[in-house]
Amino acid sequence: MTMSIYVPLQQEEDPDDEYTNQKVDKEVQCSGDADEMVSQPQRSKGGLITMPFIIANEALSNTASIGILPNMILYLMGPYNLHLGQANQILLLFAAASKFMPVVGAFIADSYLGRFLSVGLGSAVSFLGMALLWLTAMIKPTEGVQTPTSWEMAMLISAFILISIASGGVSCSMAFGADQVNIKDNPNNNRVLEMFFSWYYAFASISAIIALTVIVYIQDHLGWKIGFGVPAALMFLSTLLFFLASPLYVKIQKRTNLFASFAQVTVASCNNRKLTLPPKNSPQFYHHNKDSNLVVPTDKLRFLNKACVIKEFEQDIACDGSRINPWNLCTVDQVEELKAIVRVIPLWSSGIMMTLSVGGSFGLLQAKTLNRHITSNFEVPAGSLSVISIVTIIIWIVLYDHVLIPLASKIRGKPVKIGAKKRMGIGLFLSFLHLVNAAIFETIRRRNANDGVLEISALWLAPQLCLAGISEAVKFIGQNEFYYTEFPSTMSSVAASLSGLGMAAGSLVSSLLFSIVENTTSRGGKDGWISDDINKGHFDKYSWLIAGISALNILYYLVCSWAYGPAVEELSKD
Repeated sequence: MTMSIYVPLQQEEDPDDEYTNQKVDKEVQCSGDADEMVSQPQRSKGGLITMPFIIANEALSNTASIGILPNMILYLMGPYNLHLGQANQILLLFAAASKFMPVVGAFIADSYLGRFLSVGLGSAVSFLGMALLWLTAMIKPTEGVQTPTSWEMAMLISAFILISIASGGVSCSMAFGADQVNIKDNPNNNRVLEMFFSWYYAFASISAIIALTVIVYIQDHLGWKIGFGVPAALMFLSTLLFFLASPLYVKIQKRTNLFASFAQVTVASCNNRKLTLPPKNSPQFYHHNKDSNLVVPTDKLRFLNKACVIKEFEQDIACDGSRINPWNLCTVDQVEELKAIVRVIPLWSSGIMMTLSVGGSFGLLQAKTLNRHITSNFEVPAGSLSVISIVTIIIWIVLYDHVLIPLASKIRGKPVKIGAKKRMGIGLFLSFLHLVNAAIFETIRRRNANDGVLEISALWLAPQLCLAGISEAVKFIGQNEFYYTEFPSTMSSVAASLSGLGMAAGSLVSSLLFSIVENTTSRGGKDGWISDDINKGHFDKYSWLIAGISALNILYYLVCSWAYGPAVEELSKD
């Protein structure tokens, strides 16, 4: 009977010798089937030459997808003659689905299709959705004439579904772009990745500006047919440009079925729950891939480490070095992948509050009550005011990368870098300040409106919109970098999609909170906080409520950050 390779410490034999003897015997038995080490090919693709195509794909698709959103509530209440409640519910579900699908798409990309096919197919499906939405405008041109027929509603909902599904593939663009520039042997790799994420976000912001100005203006002045036709054309161009550069891309072929992998780690750790963990820094006791940098598991969530412990070499390991039963023995990489997801959930959940600050329909209604005239003949569309936030994001990224960090490095005499977790916390605090500012402004605006003062300049929205832009840039850039560096390379698409998942959860929480406040404050026939007439409602109190929740969320984040411990970038400094 063969003894366990690490338990018999009380025996005379050295456990390391026993492991070695078992391994040698196994190799002798399988000498005819021994694995050959395959050298990795030189990296000849990817790099900066691919960036114009990837960024163009993201920018054009972003312009198209954002361009259809600001005025969509008006389209549903106009040509489709829907009530505010119906239209708002459709848009909330559409927003939640569009933010949730990137997580599903990320798992599919990392497990089956790969990022190239995911982005390409997502772009093509998005074009189909945009084209179908354009067709709804072609067959439903008259506002308020009749309620839509069942097949007209089916076309509209189908367009929303296609666009939501497509977002799951297009969202892998960031991880796919990072694959092109991520060279771990480069000593400046972390800085290169930070700059890539920053500039990727900057171009996404520029495209959002175009969407919120040009596309919204077209819809306001040229109608829905052209207003939806232009985004469809941009989406077609986005898809075409992405596939044109196909020969230039680095296409990672490794496939990892993350769903099955997580289940295997869970089952194996439960099956091996009675095992005693081997000593630290003992790679011979753990099963790991030959080409993996991870040969021993980390100390975090140590109970999962039992899933990759080799109990009996001859019974657990096949002739080719692979495990015989993946449900009894997993690799160190598998264990660390599951740990990455479990450990990051608390920190991820703290980002949900960032989405609760989005004004939604209220922001559009509020902007319509303000003086938006630049000249006597030109009035800024209400849906375009949020462009202030986007411009702020771009300015902040440029200042951060080219002024603040170089200046701080010069003053300190050494390179300065603010850690991703710190930036996430700073972003949450700035979001809290944004909510407080928004609550103060709405309190003043409502009081003046009820006192008969109607001519309030829309520029008073600028401070809160600037704070919203800075907080978003600091939080989400730091968050994306944190996920990408903390997760194994096999989960890059999942890492890039987690911010979107937080937005999806935020949309659902916003809907739930909105309903609770509306039902609670309107009991007994009273005028509640929520009203179609924002001057009669109390959106100021609603804003203060969200600001209070945001303050509590900052404390929650601090606790989660402390519990998480040092990040990878912090450990590398040591």
